[in-house]
Amino acid sequence: MFGDNPNDADLLDGWSNFCDQLKQAGELVFRDTTPSADIDRAKGFRLLARNISLALQFHLENTDPQHPELLHYFDPVRKQGGDNTDALYVGAPINGENTYRISGRRGTARYFAVTVLEDGATPWGGAVVGNLIDSDIQVEDDGSFEIILSPSEHAGNWIRTTPGAWRVTFRQFFADWENEEPMEARIDCLDGAKHDPRLTPAQVRQGLEGAARWVRESTFYWADMLDKWKVQPNRFLSYRQLDDNAIDATPGGEPLICYWQVPEDEVLVVRVTPPVADYWAVEFGNYWWETMDYRYRLCSTNCHHAVLENNGELLLVVAHEDPGLPNWLDPSGHEQGYITVRWIGAGSYPTPHCEQMKREDLAAHLPQDVKTIGARERKAQLVARRLGVIRRFGY
Repeated sequence: MFGDNPNDADLLDGWSNFCDQLKQAGELVFRDTTPSADIDRAKGFRLLARNISLALQFHLENTDPQHPELLHYFDPVRKQGGDNTDALYVGAPINGENTYRISGRRGTARYFAVTVLEDGATPWGGAVVGNLIDSDIQVEDDGSFEIILSPSEHAGNWIRTTPGAWRVTFRQFFADWENEEPMEARIDCLDGAKHDPRLTPAQVRQGLEGAARWVRESTFYWADMLDKWKVQPNRFLSYRQLDDNAIDATPGGEPLICYWQVPEDEVLVVRVTPPVADYWAVEFGNYWWETMDYRYRLCSTNCHHAVLENNGELLLVVAHEDPGLPNWLDPSGHEQGYITVRWIGAGSYPTPHCEQMKREDLAAHLPQDVKTIGARERKAQLVARRLGVIRRFGY
């Protein structure tokens, strides 16, 4: 079967182990706490398949901290861990020894933050080393910027790295999807070794092992986390209220999350008065902690798109049929999942209130002067969403 290369058997064994681990990861879809509906089963396996590419990016491809590239994480077809519907996440591997320069054009996203974090117990690392948020970052009049990551002090935009520094992540949250522009930037290691193009069998085996392990650990991690909200449905709680860990929470405002379970003949009404904030958003997703398909479904709103009532209240409705209200959260065939609310740079952080009822009781529950939306306006909402996604991701 093998030629005269002594590494042949080891390489094949590495590939076999990779495939075996991915096969075993399918057990996640059939756990007792996992919804058993066809759509949830199907999307569970799609989640595993989608995240193979992300795992390979982290463990086999973009892995060299002396030759890093800024690559995006999530998009409409690759999701995990409650991805923000408004976001473009970009990051690269780094270490705590070298000096890095990140340069380019900031773009015009409403919220913009760069975070350095250490490796850790969660799929996305551990403790935050440091971050720069929005106005913390000096940007030139032409939109250009430069950030230095290094263990020694540096003038200008600078984050001090630690010996355990592991990854840098950019968060861009877009409020006005159609008009805000994404960042264009690069990362350069200023004192790294010369690039070595050789790829060894040992590197491939190690990368495949790490990728398969990450697929399993990350998907199980997020499902385990969401199960903690599932036992307290219709209640908004932060990560740290349920699990005190060093997860890389969004700087500037930790999200509030609740689990919803809405049969087809019921609706869930969520009410809150948004505070004055630099940015706020509502996200909506399924049990696998994936946002719904925000290209084609109404599954989010934010400080730009939301329609507030005359008294300033935000009224959201989870309903399987269009309720004719502007801030509809479309379950897209699911009967359970999560809602996330983010208040960033806010003067206060109100907790939304939930009330569930039969579908036929919704009209009587709403204010008499509640704002409504017609078919033409609904179609315009959907067209604008897809155009905004294309502007953000290029497809």
